[in-house]
Amino acid sequence: MEPRDTRYVSLDDGRKLCLECLDTAIMDTNQCQPLYLDIQEFYEGLNMKVEQEVPLLLVERQALNEAREGEKNGHYHMPETRGLCLSEEQTISTVRRPRIGTGKRATITEPYKLRRHCEVTAILILYGLPRLLTGSILTHEMMHAWLRLKGYRTLSQDVEEGICQVLAHMWLSSKLMSGSGSNIASTSSSASTALRRDTGSQYERKLGEFFKHQIESDISHVYGDGFRAGQEAVRKYGLESTLNHIQMTGCFPP
Repeated sequence: MEPRDTRYVSLDDGRKLCLECLDTAIMDTNQCQPLYLDIQEFYEGLNMKVEQEVPLLLVERQALNEAREGEKNGHYHMPETRGLCLSEEQTISTVRRPRIGTGKRATITEPYKLRRHCEVTAILILYGLPRLLTGSILTHEMMHAWLRLKGYRTLSQDVEEGICQVLAHMWLSSKLMSGSGSNIASTSSSASTALRRDTGSQYERKLGEFFKHQIESDISHVYGDGFRAGQEAVRKYGLESTLNHIQMTGCFPP
């Protein structure tokens, strides 16, 4: 059911965006680059720099589902996938730029050939999501990339997805904090400063709080219980010690 007084824009894959969400929606790969830089700085601020250059591509739902089927690593994915960290060579249809039509927001796609130079070939994110949701998904997928590039063993689903959700939650919290002095991530660059300034609208802050609540209240074993176990471990021992324990044992510290 759609409220009568709310206007929507239709996307090519059947999804609809209200006009308020459209204001902050990330619609193509180029538009996502400042957000990607901000999250890279977030990881650097945690002394977790992702050393390799990992391509980031925004894609349509069909391309995301096809890429998921092409992966051979057996990672757990939710029924509605919104992001992927890829390790296989594939050709991906990426969203290049949108154009506005009559009542619709059409997309132009072009093929992008992924080459395997390291353990991660690309990160894919579903286009057309609000900026803070896009950022939390990207932070989650970058943690998958960081774990693979650092040579972590194959982890149980709840441990790997759980610690990735912890990082996504931390990034959201850093964006919603008032002021810059206590920000978790590095805030010296123009990318971080601009993003923090733009996260000031009341509507977007409400969205951010809702996305945080979704992570916290997830009832699934893999994502929900995994997040809560990871969050508790980080609260007790800190992020670095928790990651060291995961690397040695494959489990969260007790």
